[in-house]
Amino acid sequence: MRLATWNVNSLRSRLDRVVEWLQTSGTDVCALQETKVPDAKFPVMAFEAAGYEVAFHGLNQWNGVAVVSRVGIDDVQLGFDGCPGFGDPLATEARAIGATCGGVRLWSLYVPNGRTVDDPHYAYKLEWLAALRRAASTWDAEHPGRPLALVGDWNIAPTDDDVWDPAVFVGSTHVTEPERAALRAFLDDGFTDVVLPRTGPGVFSYWDYQQLAFPKKRGMRIDLVLGNDAFTEKVTGAFVDREQRKPKGSSTGQGPSDHAPVVVDLDIAPDLPGAGA
Repeated sequence: MRLATWNVNSLRSRLDRVVEWLQTSGTDVCALQETKVPDAKFPVMAFEAAGYEVAFHGLNQWNGVAVVSRVGIDDVQLGFDGCPGFGDPLATEARAIGATCGGVRLWSLYVPNGRTVDDPHYAYKLEWLAALRRAASTWDAEHPGRPLALVGDWNIAPTDDDVWDPAVFVGSTHVTEPERAALRAFLDDGFTDVVLPRTGPGVFSYWDYQQLAFPKKRGMRIDLVLGNDAFTEKVTGAFVDREQRKPKGSSTGQGPSDHAPVVVDLDIAPDLPGAGA
């Protein structure tokens, strides 16, 4: 089974590219983040025409997450228990969706950005991560032995090796010790960053649109796949598809996101429609 996660930074702006990539890359299950589309306008038919089912969670033109699968989608959950809200009045945002696909429990996560260290959004980010950790500990305990993966845009660079120049980010979000400690807590709980051992340091997943960041290799590794033991032991390979960060024509739906897909291969036989017929 091939599983991926991709912050698409507006699904409707690059729908053709996403659907084409799913088909040509052989991806069976893909977690999407920052879809920026409310549920009523989600392009379901485009995915179904390509042979994929889709579960999605979008409340407005911001945030938004989805899971796309050609190996089935079951037990969909929008948000997690205890998920904090933001704003005044407090409102839960569309930042998490869980689904079981081909026997793998997958959570597509769009962790709050944090904005600046003195912004209320930064405290919200840490609160959100703590609530996710509490919820995730129950998911693994309730279904021992089931592969579980927490994937998506974590908006945290785990170490200084995960940014192109640590000096540039001093005092900024994404690299502060509280954020990194919140991420390490998941590793302490038994989750594994399954991509890093197979790519090595310095392989980024995000490059800003400004100042030629991508061609100058000025990126960050903030799109992560954290798996429990049952998931990790099934991983056979992983890579970042940098080609999808490059421009691809000028037609509508083909522009690049500022993130690239992160792909993980699993030693799990996908139950594809028509297999064995």
